[in-house]
Amino acid sequence: QKPPVLTSAKPPMFSTNFNSERIRIYFDEYIMLKNLREQLIISPPLSPSAYAIQPQGFASKKIEIRLKDSLKKNTTYTFNFGQSLVDNNENIPYEYFKYVFSTGNYIDSLSVRGILKDAINRNPDQFVSVMLYRVDSTYNDSIIYKQKPDYITNTLDSLVSFKIDNIRAGKYLLIALKDNANNYTFEQNADKIGFIEKFISVPKDTLYELNMFNEEVDFSFGRASFAAKNRISFGYTGTSDDMQIKLETAVPNDYKFKILKDPTKDSLNYWFSPFQTDSLKFSVIKGKDTILYALKTRKLAADSLKISLNQNYILSPYKPLAIVASTPIETIDVSKISIVDRDSTQITYNQAIDTVDNQLVLNFKPKLNQGYILQLLPAAITDIFGVSNDSLLFKLKTKAPADLVNFQLQLKNVKHYPIIVQLTNDKDQVIREQYATEPKNEYYFKNLEPGNYNIRVVDDANRNGKWDTGNFLKKLQPERIRYKPGVLALRANWEYNDTFVLSD
Repeated sequence: QKPPVLTSAKPPMFSTNFNSERIRIYFDEYIMLKNLREQLIISPPLSPSAYAIQPQGFASKKIEIRLKDSLKKNTTYTFNFGQSLVDNNENIPYEYFKYVFSTGNYIDSLSVRGILKDAINRNPDQFVSVMLYRVDSTYNDSIIYKQKPDYITNTLDSLVSFKIDNIRAGKYLLIALKDNANNYTFEQNADKIGFIEKFISVPKDTLYELNMFNEEVDFSFGRASFAAKNRISFGYTGTSDDMQIKLETAVPNDYKFKILKDPTKDSLNYWFSPFQTDSLKFSVIKGKDTILYALKTRKLAADSLKISLNQNYILSPYKPLAIVASTPIETIDVSKISIVDRDSTQITYNQAIDTVDNQLVLNFKPKLNQGYILQLLPAAITDIFGVSNDSLLFKLKTKAPADLVNFQLQLKNVKHYPIIVQLTNDKDQVIREQYATEPKNEYYFKNLEPGNYNIRVVDDANRNGKWDTGNFLKKLQPERIRYKPGVLALRANWEYNDTFVLSD
């Protein structure tokens, strides 16, 4: 089994002083183009309207490229077909077939190579575009938001390494984009980015490493709308820190309101006691910016108080139990909230109101292999609208030690503190973590659920207790994360020990 063989091309491969409007490439057998839109890489990029390629949906012994727009002068162009070109009988690909030509006197022959990593996940994304922007008198950092790059390649669906060929000597910005819109420009709210802080020089025999990450999205005001008779949702992108909502409409004396972050989306919920009016006017302030909203009242049902728990009936010994309210909590009567164990012994707890997540946290240490009953008598919780709960009973239990697993980890070659030692699942979600500001003999994770885990260590460079992402314009790379190779498979009722030697 052999892939198709190139027999000839008009104009010939590697033509210089190219000025044709049509390219014909011939093969020794019938071929098809499959998934051309995903696989084709043109460097420098051309807009889809600037060219047309046949065959599309039928077999042929030739590829025909029609060029509809003028090309850049003195530029080497590469049409890389990825794995789209296959023989018609057995779908054997002519992998990464390239047609190269130059509109100048010579073919540029330099290249840039490197590898991709993901700042937070074990594996980088597929179909990542790697781009070069020429650094000249017209260059500025905003170019990646507005213009197509001078050179481009793509990792397609199988590679973590990259190579950009047929480059001219010079100084360049090197970036990688998970370009979800396929528009060759960086969109902060949609694309991952990786970059080299300093400009690179070509030629240079260097293997570059690009670390992909999502930036924190810059703040912008969003849409405001009635979500219920007594709730208005104010959307935004970015973070809502110091965001203020002020009602400009006159209100009755008994008017009440409360603003809470929505737990599922980027919006603030403005809860209020409804009154007779045709519309409400608001000023929303963030920093030095203000936006005005005028909202007509709508005939909607009001949100009502519903009580739930932040955990299911299996109680975690490492996650505080919390009573969650669906409307803003106004008052709590702890004398009407009780916890008893399987032996009807009253459990002592400390309570704290979480005003961010609108919940009552009940702090106590549940024992393993134990059952608990949480009871709320009527009017234990009252919301800002004067509505209280009915009598509620929640049955909870913890797992037995034999159903859980303990894990002890030693770290070696830790050069800098503080660090965050994390256990993650196969979706790279953090299951448990420990924070260390100085060397420690071991990190002991008790009573884990059996399953597969990954071990990773975060270098907390800014000492704020969490992982921080990067920013292109600030030339800030994300904080470093190192994964221990392999998967940690933990079985119930076992004690495990492991060692992680960190790389430099």
